Amino acid sequence: MIEHDEFGPEKMLSVYDPKTRMTGVVVIDNTALGPGKGGIRMTPTVDMKEVGSMARAMTWKCALAELPFGGAKAGIIANSKGISTGTKKDLVEAFAKALKIICPELYVAAPDMYMGEQEMAWFAEANGNLRSCTGKPEDMGGLPHELGGTGFGVFHATCVAAERIGLNLSEATFAVEGFGNVGKPVAKYLSQAGAKFVAVSDSQGTIYQRDGLSYEKLMEIKDRTGSVINYGREGGGEVCDKRSCDRILDVEADILIPAARPDLIGYADVERLHFKLIVEGSNIPMSFNVENMCHKKGITVVPDFVANAGGVISSYVEYIGGDGDQSFEMIEKKIVKNTDAVLQESIKRKRMPRKCALNLAKNRVKEKGPFVGI
Repeated sequence: MIEHDEFGPEKMLSVYDPKTRMTGVVVIDNTALGPGKGGIRMTPTVDMKEVGSMARAMTWKCALAELPFGGAKAGIIANSKGISTGTKKDLVEAFAKALKIICPELYVAAPDMYMGEQEMAWFAEANGNLRSCTGKPEDMGGLPHELGGTGFGVFHATCVAAERIGLNLSEATFAVEGFGNVGKPVAKYLSQAGAKFVAVSDSQGTIYQRDGLSYEKLMEIKDRTGSVINYGREGGGEVCDKRSCDRILDVEADILIPAARPDLIGYADVERLHFKLIVEGSNIPMSFNVENMCHKKGITVVPDFVANAGGVISSYVEYIGGDGDQSFEMIEKKIVKNTDAVLQESIKRKRMPRKCALNLAKNRVKEKGPFVGI
């Protein structure tokens, strides 16, 4: 059951195609600022409640980034790993055709779990409108995900936060959980800024090196062997645990960048943490209450929808026909401005950053008139 409030959701759609047996859901949370923006995921368990929660998060993310987008999210109920490419194409196309009634006027789609550039190409072609989604291939006007816009934004959020708490980035140490589309560019930019990269994890385990990991060597080993833990044998790092990425939480470093798993940090983990700053590159790496516990412990936490908004900002640049340079320029400008505004308010009010960020996002939606019912 999805709870309703003054902000939404505005529309909840269940769609079905008898020919392909495609079953999908869409939640358009709020369109006060513009059409709802949010990705489509394809999993066997995705449902209206899950999609609704993510749609609300997109409302706040787009509002805080000051984009002319509202919040939305969608899901196709299918096991992407257990179907053929042809079957997946049929499901995506059926979903896109079913959403012609709302795309792109009320909903602009994007990639999410098990949905990438190819799926967005199928979606746009079947929907009949290139503006119905972002995350398309470059030859269809998309911006390559290799640009690393989300990680670039997380880096700038980290720079602002470090300065706000009096941490000299060139003398700081940092750890990254997850060495993928977000973790890799964050590690690259922080290393270039002079920070010492002391620990990293992926699904195979955690690697630590007190004297610092070489980003270039780590990239080469990850690409060649498939896991960062092989740096231990080839690069001299210490393998903390070959089975768990959770050991990253035991590392002593100034900064932690969660960049992959949701729910990485639980209640029982807070006492393990020895970080001054946590910048959330992944979505929901900890609950609201755990963030509050970190705040009380003196750890500054930059919330996910503040720090990782680079992806949706890049989506907006694609939506208006911009290029990679425009994307990076806008990401830096917006992330720096909003991270600074949130942390200034947090320090002034002595409140956790997430509460300040939510208040700022809500006020921006209310200025345009919150959803009050159709």
